[in-house]
Amino acid sequence: MNPGADPAGSVLCLRFRRADGAPLDAPAHAGLLTLLGALTPVVQALPPDGALADVRGALRYFGRDAAELAAVIRVRALALYGAECALGGAANPMLATLAARAAGPGRTLLIPDEPAAVREFLAGRPVAALPGVGPKAARVLCSYGLDTIGRVAAAPPATLRRILGPRAGREVHERAHGIDRTPVLPGAAARSLAAERPFGRDELDPVRHRRALLSLTEEIGARLRARDQVCRALSLTVRCADRTTVTRTRVLPEPTAHSATLTATAYAVHASLGLQRARVRALSLRAEELAPATRAVHQLTFDPEDEKARRLEAVTDRIRARFGPSAIARGSLAA
Repeated sequence: MNPGADPAGSVLCLRFRRADGAPLDAPAHAGLLTLLGALTPVVQALPPDGALADVRGALRYFGRDAAELAAVIRVRALALYGAECALGGAANPMLATLAARAAGPGRTLLIPDEPAAVREFLAGRPVAALPGVGPKAARVLCSYGLDTIGRVAAAPPATLRRILGPRAGREVHERAHGIDRTPVLPGAAARSLAAERPFGRDELDPVRHRRALLSLTEEIGARLRARDQVCRALSLTVRCADRTTVTRTRVLPEPTAHSATLTATAYAVHASLGLQRARVRALSLRAEELAPATRAVHQLTFDPEDEKARRLEAVTDRIRARFGPSAIARGSLAA
């Protein structure tokens, strides 16, 4: 067994969505967390649509293996809340999360806690999929030919420390071997924050799409700053008229709550989807990997316009805190 790992299938990562493809609302998410809580007390919420569950005790108590317990959860979620889920199971949260992403909606992927199985699962995945490896670190690693997790795992630890620095090199080496020492934390603070903008009719106009995105990033930025938090990634979900959904996530250059940076990123993700002819029913945006603002480092740009925008942002936040969120708004968003 890997250091820092739990028994096989002891951690489950679940991402829920309604069977009709609609986004999961807050009451349904709360109900699904309660459903998981009936099986194990160690449940960590991943708003707006996910959860981590440490099921070591449940596996012993109910006398079931991870696949059987996953089937029970899937049936109950569908019967009680009309929700299906992408479910990943592994010996630690990192592997379980990666497995849930690979599983896809309505499927379960369990990774045996065996070095060969973990190595096979991770080997061909791009290095950017590894938690903690942002765009800059990924570019550096790729420049050395370390473009997959398997190649990173095969690299000498000293090489990774020299490329990324002592701490980051050690962490990336461990994660590339499937080692994660992070526990599931019941009652942990939310690590994501989401907002949605539905359209009154199926919307074709890309200008209206961008206006909705601007409204979303303004709201999320203000909420992050009010909570003294920053986010590390943005996830955009587009719900179309035929009930299909498309989701894309982009890691930010640095953790931020700056609305201008969030807006530019949201615009770039939206443009990359190529939705010129899509009939869009709703757009939702989720800020992910939240952290205290005090732990964020802002790269100085010496750009007077950027500094001016940040000062105006601070003034706007104070006005809204005193007179309400609708006290001041961008002209392009005024009704």
